[in-house]
Amino acid sequence: MIAKLFRKYREQIMYLIFGVATTAVNWVVYVAMQKVFRAEMTLCNAVAWVIAVAFAYVTNKLFVFDSKSWKASVVLREAVAFVGARVFTGLLEIAVPTLLFRIGLDQAAFGIEGFAAKAVTSVAVIVLNYVFSKLIVFRGAGKGDGAQVDKHCVNLEEKEEGKANHTSGQV
Repeated sequence: MIAKLFRKYREQIMYLIFGVATTAVNWVVYVAMQKVFRAEMTLCNAVAWVIAVAFAYVTNKLFVFDSKSWKASVVLREAVAFVGARVFTGLLEIAVPTLLFRIGLDQAAFGIEGFAAKAVTSVAVIVLNYVFSKLIVFRGAGKGDGAQVDKHCVNLEEKEEGKANHTSGQV
């Protein structure tokens, strides 16, 4: 059953996993910039965004949308579209927390100034990035490329069914 659910929602699950990982990269850099370098909030966000985008492109290409082609024209198209979409959401990531902070969403948590504003923006950016990646950047990628994952899921599913049949007395 778990394998069946994974197979059905593989892309969304992988996007969620790597979206959270990308957000973690963004937050770690943001906090490091703020705490170690005592940098201003907007600069912290800008540097965190650049590093997170590089991480996100590689993980989205390889693990989420199964775009396996390294042909120059494919990589160029994907990279330009990916960076373009991320520039848009990156501008949101840089500007929105500061705006939200200034209009009253100014709660700090864990000693991090602007935590609430940063958290709200992070959720919105994850959703927008998925939509842009799915519909624009990696459209059509991975058609048939996920066969190895599907084969693994089928094998897991068969094992689960075999256990269920074995425990219920069926062979």
